[in-house]
Amino acid sequence: MFDLLAPSCPIMLWVITLAELVFTVLLLTRYAKTKNLIFLLSGLICVGLTYDALILALGSFMTEGTALLALSRMRYVLHGGLIPLIFAICAYALDFKKPWKIAAWVLTGILILLGIADGCIRVIGATTVAGICRYASVSAPAWADIVNSLLTFGTVIPMMIAGIVVWVKQKTPHLFLSAFLMFLFSGLGAACLELMFYISMYGELLMALFLYFYAQRKAK
Repeated sequence: MFDLLAPSCPIMLWVITLAELVFTVLLLTRYAKTKNLIFLLSGLICVGLTYDALILALGSFMTEGTALLALSRMRYVLHGGLIPLIFAICAYALDFKKPWKIAAWVLTGILILLGIADGCIRVIGATTVAGICRYASVSAPAWADIVNSLLTFGTVIPMMIAGIVVWVKQKTPHLFLSAFLMFLFSGLGAACLELMFYISMYGELLMALFLYFYAQRKAK
């Protein structure tokens, strides 16, 4: 099944990049009008997702070298620096009181610093899969691998839990679906590790879509 996805990979990466750019613009534009922080936080996460998709799409015609290496390094830095904002989104979605919001921001800030450090120190190497030249993780210190795992699963699982609470209390499944679909496609990607970067991007796109739906609902 997954082998059938490979030929479409370069084209779909450009489609996903464009779609995520649209969500980024929509979210940040809505923040400018409403000043609702969920729009801003979701928009910043989508900035990282859009950049990630763009650099992978550029790998459809760029080759291994200094330019792609530098652009790819920023992929990891932005991932580590922006994904922790999910904790802050959960805090605002659950309407935490001020002390708990402060605690959520402290945790978010610590993870942002650790995530950026992980992105800077991680060793990455060029590989070509399905017509895409990309720089993938080769090795990292043990603490960086722990941070990476925490950012990958330690954010989406709390978001699913928060999404269930929101679903019950606010009568909207959008936050839960945002996290669940990201988690689902990450799991599907694990069935084909070579294409995991590509398969998981569908989950990222759906996460952006449902974050936008939730932010719209929350702002009403």
